[in-house]
Amino acid sequence: MEEEPVFNQEKNGFVVESGVTKVQERLQRRHQERIEDAERKKETKESRAVAEEKLEYFSSTFNGERRSVEELLFACSGADRAAVTQKLEEATAKTMQLQKFLNDSVVFLTQYELRQAQAALQKLQTSLTETKEKALPRKKFAFKARSKVADFTQTSPVPPPPPEGDTPAESSQSCVVDGAAPSRCGFSGMSNESLTMTSQVIQKQDVLLTHLTNCRVRLFGSPSTLHLKHIQGCEILCGPVSSSVFIDHCSSSVLALACQQLRTHNTTDTLVYLHVTSRAIIEDCQGVGFAPFSWSYPTLEEDFVVSGLDRDQNNWNQVDDFNWLAAGTPSPNWTVIPEADRKNNWDT
Repeated sequence: MEEEPVFNQEKNGFVVESGVTKVQERLQRRHQERIEDAERKKETKESRAVAEEKLEYFSSTFNGERRSVEELLFACSGADRAAVTQKLEEATAKTMQLQKFLNDSVVFLTQYELRQAQAALQKLQTSLTETKEKALPRKKFAFKARSKVADFTQTSPVPPPPPEGDTPAESSQSCVVDGAAPSRCGFSGMSNESLTMTSQVIQKQDVLLTHLTNCRVRLFGSPSTLHLKHIQGCEILCGPVSSSVFIDHCSSSVLALACQQLRTHNTTDTLVYLHVTSRAIIEDCQGVGFAPFSWSYPTLEEDFVVSGLDRDQNNWNQVDDFNWLAAGTPSPNWTVIPEADRKNNWDT
């Protein structure tokens, strides 16, 4: 005997749905879910394709420009001074463009790709500096010196800077003579001192500060690179660095730095007031705080121009922790310094 179809019936003021209607609704929902699932898969595939295209374009462009700079540096060998100067200017401009290209691409690069590109760019910047020093050597500066440690020569202790605005005019300088780099400046092996170096001494040289305790350091001008090693309880303020700042074994200190790239290792309980045009990198660090660069002095804007840094681009709070790769979870090893706790007056 055929089963009669059950239609919707009204019972106590409510419409009772038949079994056929429920089946139709389930089928319709399943059909809609299949459509939505297909759309999601399509969007995922398209997004992956776009990301792959971006990575392919970045890799091709970055490597092509890098090879172009390397060829310019290679062509400096044996060329006359005028040709060398022209090639180095072109190589410097291309390197700066390459840095900007990398900065603009960090939003879609993976941690590995970013690390590889930064390492390649750092190697290129080092080669550029070495080629400049070899082909166009700077005049060497000579100072009366007394030995502080075996590898360094330094002037007598520097008096505290004048109270008005950290002006460097009357401050003493120190110059380091290093076997690998004939004109590297810096301070080493000092405690409880106020140390100042003028832009006339720095002149885009490498600056090395090492084994300093409870010192107040002011570096005016635009260094090529800045190295901080074994720093404890210090306040170090530095003008715009044209390439990288490297920090290793720093503790309980306050730093104000402007640079293309910051790499920080083995550092604890340190505050960094930063202007950086790429992304800051920390490794094996704890208790590091970041805030925007806030130190100022009369020739700061001129030094930014000399350094080639983009004054309008500052990624001070874009920090990559190589010991914390958990996606979507902030690293516990660094924080943003609250605005109320930030230092703005550096004269005291």
